[in-house]
Amino acid sequence: MELFKNPIEPPKLVKSWINNEECHGSGVELPVFYPATGKQVSKLIEDDSKDVNKAVLSARRAFDKTSWRTQSVEKRIEILERCRTVVLDNLEELAALECLATGIILREIKGFHLQRSAYNFRFFAEYISQAHGERFDNTEGYLTLVNREPAGVIGLIAPWNAPLALATMKIAAAIAFGNCAILKPSEQTPFSLVKLVSLLSAVLPPGVLNLVNGRGSVTGAQLVAHPGVDRISFTGGTVTGRNVMMEAGKQLTPCSLELGGKSANIIFASADYERALDGALIGIYSNNGQQCLAGSRILVEEKIFDQFVGEFIHRTKNIVVGDPLSDETEIGPIASKQHMERILSFATSADKDGDKLLTGGQKSKDHQNGYFIEPTAVLAMSNKSRVCQEEIFGPFATFLPFKSEDEAIEIANDTEFGLVSYVWSDHMPTIMKVSEAMRSGVVWVNTPMMRELRAPFGGFKNSGVAREGGYSCEQFYTEEKTISLPKSPLNLKKFGIK
Repeated sequence: MELFKNPIEPPKLVKSWINNEECHGSGVELPVFYPATGKQVSKLIEDDSKDVNKAVLSARRAFDKTSWRTQSVEKRIEILERCRTVVLDNLEELAALECLATGIILREIKGFHLQRSAYNFRFFAEYISQAHGERFDNTEGYLTLVNREPAGVIGLIAPWNAPLALATMKIAAAIAFGNCAILKPSEQTPFSLVKLVSLLSAVLPPGVLNLVNGRGSVTGAQLVAHPGVDRISFTGGTVTGRNVMMEAGKQLTPCSLELGGKSANIIFASADYERALDGALIGIYSNNGQQCLAGSRILVEEKIFDQFVGEFIHRTKNIVVGDPLSDETEIGPIASKQHMERILSFATSADKDGDKLLTGGQKSKDHQNGYFIEPTAVLAMSNKSRVCQEEIFGPFATFLPFKSEDEAIEIANDTEFGLVSYVWSDHMPTIMKVSEAMRSGVVWVNTPMMRELRAPFGGFKNSGVAREGGYSCEQFYTEEKTISLPKSPLNLKKFGIK
C-alpha cells in the first residue's frame, strides 16, 4: 500500500531551545524515524550535562532575577490564553509534525490531541482566576495568612505516546503558577514539541520555558539530578519512574510521577451490551493502543463471555490498519521498531504460557516497511500469564472470564499497577461495590475514557506518585508560606532589663 506524503517536512536537524534561542547540543547525533515507513527522516543533537546546566541556569535566572514569578494573575491569564491561541493557529503544522514522529492517526491528533493541548492552557487560565490563599484568626490577637508561591524551576519530562497533549498539561500548570521550566521530550518524538516551544518564545519571556533533547539515560538523568531544579514532573514507564525518584531523592526534589498501567476493563452481564463492546474496543485500540490508561485486561462475566469475545474478535479483524494520514485508518504504526518487536514478543510468550491467540500477533502483511502490527487479542489461561501482568502498551487485548463480582474484583486488583479501572453495568449496587473495591486512582463507569481536569488523575501502587489536575497541580507546583502577625502591638517581655 502506497503511503500519503506528509504535508510537513521535518527539520533536518533537531535542536534545543534555551532562553528563547535555538541551541546546538554538545552530545551525539541520534536518528529520528517515521514509523509508517521505518525510514530515518531527521536527526537529533543530544544535550549533555553542559547543555542541561545552561538550560537550568536560564530558567533559574528568569525565576530569580525577573518579575515573572510575581506577575499578576491577570497578566498570567492573558499569557496562557495567548499560548492557547498559538496552538490553535498552528494546529495543522503541529498535528502533521506529531503524526510524522509518532505514527498516531492525523485525524485523531487534530480532533483530540491538539484540542486537548489548547484546552490545557485555557483550563489553567480559568483555574488561577479562582485560586486564593487562606486566612486564620482563630488565635486571639493574631491573624495568620497562608499564601502559595511558585516552587521555582521545574523539570518536565514528557512521553512519546501523546507528546503535545501530555506535555502541555505540564507546561500550562508550571507557568500558570509562576514557575520556569525545562522540558525534555522523548528523543523518538521531538518534532511537535520543539516547534511548539519555538512558537511560544514569541509569548513567553526568555528563560521561562526551555527545551533540551536527548535520551532519558543521558539528558533526562542530568536534568533530574541537577541541584538547581526544584520539582520533577515525569510521565512514562514504571522502571524509569523508579530511577527518576531515586535520583531526585538525592536532592530531596519532589516528584510527580504518572507511570504505567495494566487496567482491568470489567464487563458485567448487566451492562448495556453494545456500549460495553464499543467501549472495550476504544479502550484498547485507540491511540494505536499506546496509552497507559488502556483497558488492556478485559474481564467479561461468564454469562456473556463467548458472545462478547466472538463479536469483539470479529470487529477487531475488520479494523483498518494503515497510513496515519488517511481518514480511513483506525490504527497506525507503532512508534518505533524496538517497541513493535517488544509487543510482538508477547504473542510468542502467550503461546508458551498456554494462552490462546485469538487474532493478530504479527506484523501487518500489507505494510512490511513500517512498524505496523495486526490488532491482537489473547485468551489468557490465568491472570498470572505474562500478558496479564506486564504492560504491553500496544493494540493488544487480553480476555479473562469471571463468575461473580468478588472474583472480578480479585482478578482486577491482582496486579502491581493501579492507574485506572473500567466498570460496565447498569446495576447501581454492582457499580458502587466494584468501584469502591478497585485499587486504582481512577474508575470509569460506563465510559471508555473521560478526563475531568479539575479532578485528580494518577495511580495507586506502581502506577505513580502524586496527581495531576487543578488542585493537585496547584499543590505540586507551589510552596505554602505561612505569615502570622499580631492585630495590635504586643507587650513583649524585655530580656536583659531589671
